[in-house]
Amino acid sequence: MGEITNNSYFCIIKTKTMTLQEAIKARHSVRTYDERPLTIDQIRELQSEINRCNTDTGMHLQLVVNEPKAFGSKLAHYGRFQNVRNYIVVAGKKSRYLKMKSGYYGERLVLKAQTMGLNTCWVALTYSKNHDVMSIAADERLVCVIALGYGANPGTGHKVKPREKVMKAKGEVPEWFLRGVDAALLAPTALNQQRFALTLKGGNRVKASA
Repeated sequence: MGEITNNSYFCIIKTKTMTLQEAIKARHSVRTYDERPLTIDQIRELQSEINRCNTDTGMHLQLVVNEPKAFGSKLAHYGRFQNVRNYIVVAGKKSRYLKMKSGYYGERLVLKAQTMGLNTCWVALTYSKNHDVMSIAADERLVCVIALGYGANPGTGHKVKPREKVMKAKGEVPEWFLRGVDAALLAPTALNQQRFALTLKGGNRVKASA
């Protein structure tokens, strides 16, 4: 799937109210939201982070606010979503790396939202594609969306596999690698299956594979 280093964004970012590591532990999928709108400052901060992600990657991430149609259909009810009016469109140019980039930078935005006191949920199928507000070019693909807002509850954690089930490393294992494994185990995966492996390749290189 790709390689990352231990000096990545996920290891160094902090905010005034919550560190990224704290956000990783606090973030859970939330499907029900209250009616409070996002503030102007929150919208600006999220849009600024989205702009940085798009500039860094060439992706086409988009913030949609106060738009109920995508989660107003029977699909959304099937997915047990309620009162979703804000979401992030995860899209980009078609390539073999699109899914990997979508997961990495989508979760970067999810954790950014968590540090701002907001809740989120990755949504792959149970939403409607609203072409009036989603801008998807012919050479791009809509991967998924991320529901966003003030959760009616903070959500609940999922069962986590032991480190040994997903990590591969020889000899003395550095602390930064173990922290990364723990963070990955807390991340959202399809049906919470956590079907991935993280291999320490030497130095500060990590191979992530499905």
